[in-house]
Order: sequence, then C-alpha cells, then structure tokens
Amino acid sequence: MSAERERREILIAAIADLLDGIRHVAVGASSPIPATGAMLLRARNELCGKPPVRISILGSQAHNFFTNGGIELFDCAAQGRVDAFFLGGGQIDGEGNINLVGTGDYPASSVRWPGSFGSAYLYHLIPRVILFREEHSPRVFVPKVDFVSARAITPEVPRRGGPHALLTNMALFDFDRKAGRFALCSVHPPFTPADIRENTGFDYDEPEVVRETPRPDAATLSLLRGRIFDELAETYPAFARAMRQAA
Repeated sequence: MSAERERREILIAAIADLLDGIRHVAVGASSPIPATGAMLLRARNELCGKPPVRISILGSQAHNFFTNGGIELFDCAAQGRVDAFFLGGGQIDGEGNINLVGTGDYPASSVRWPGSFGSAYLYHLIPRVILFREEHSPRVFVPKVDFVSARAITPEVPRRGGPHALLTNMALFDFDRKAGRFALCSVHPPFTPADIRENTGFDYDEPEVVRETPRPDAATLSLLRGRIFDELAETYPAFARAMRQAA
C-alpha cells in the first residue's frame, strides 16, 4: 500500500502544479485525487502569501460555495468564473476527444458508460481542463474514440476551453491545441518512456529526453499528510483514511 500511496502523492502534487496560477477550480463528484491536488494548491498559496484559490467540490459542504450543484457550476463556467476543471473518459483519443457514452456502434453500444452530462459544455468553456484517468492502457487511450462525447478542439468556432494536460497513472502529457495532439511531458517513477509508448493506443510527440515526474518534497508531504488529509476527510473520508493508514 505504501507504493500505492506514493503513486497517488505524485499525482496529487502534479495536479497542484498544473493548477498553479488559477483563481477558481471546480471538482466533480467522486474525484478524491483531483480534490486533494486542489486543496494542496490552496494550502501552498496560503503559506507562500500567493493570491487565494477558491475550490468548489461538488458534494462537499465545507469546500463548495455552490448552492445549486451542477446548474450553478454551468452558470459560473459560462460567465468565465471557473478557471480549471477535470474530465475523464472511458476512451480518450490522440486528438483529445472524450467518450463517456460507450463502445461499439451507437446507439447499440456493446459497453455503456454513465453518459456525457455537461462534459462537452464545460470542455469548451473552461480554459484549463485537465484530463485525468488513472488507468493507462490501450483500451482507454485509443486512436479514435467510438463516440465523441466532448470534442477537444473546434477550429470552425474559436473557444476558450479544451484540454490543458493529460495526467495518468504512468505519465503526464501536454496538449498542443494548434497541432491538436499530445506531447509526453514526464514519466512517473518507476515507468519508462517505452512503457508509456506500449500502453498508449494513440500516437504522440516525445522529446529526445523525457524527464521523470518529480516526487513531492518533504515539506509537501508533511502538508499533505497533515492538514490536507484532515480537510479532505469531510468529503472523502474513506480515501483520506486509506492514505493515512498506508503510512
């Protein structure tokens, strides 16, 4: 479990770094790792005297100023008052398109997922959307999604939203909106660039030298394992408890 905790802590620290500079981040339900990353950024900013970060976690009473759930989130996004959000997908392709509907020929899909909800709307409106999916496999990262729930880029209609980065259990990718493709940014230990290529179904750019995703430093771990897990327990008690018990 300690290896699992280390893996999660790397993801949490990476998310905090990806969110650096934002004013307001919204987190959907059932997203403990993105929520923890947002809380880490908020705490770091407070300690460093940086501008405060507002966090809106759907389903939380302590970390959410919305009074009307998803409807208010959509209104805030349309007004340009949400800077960052997280999306996942049953499938994600090399152009950043997301499939949340199912696999096979729609509407007779052989595998069905929960559905799109407001993903397309939020994808186009929020400027820093982080694609987050822990499973890194060719069945998730495909050359072309079977159904486009949310399209990444719309050259015919300029939009402020779209993918900012893709973070997985194994690596971090940047997204080039002009080129419409991902580029490998860093690889989490103990994986290698060859592991990432083998487990990714779409093509992407890769630098000659791929850096390793940094592990959180001692100060970050102390903050994370203390104050942050205390704050997280209100919304995700089982996740916070599991991370503490892994110590």
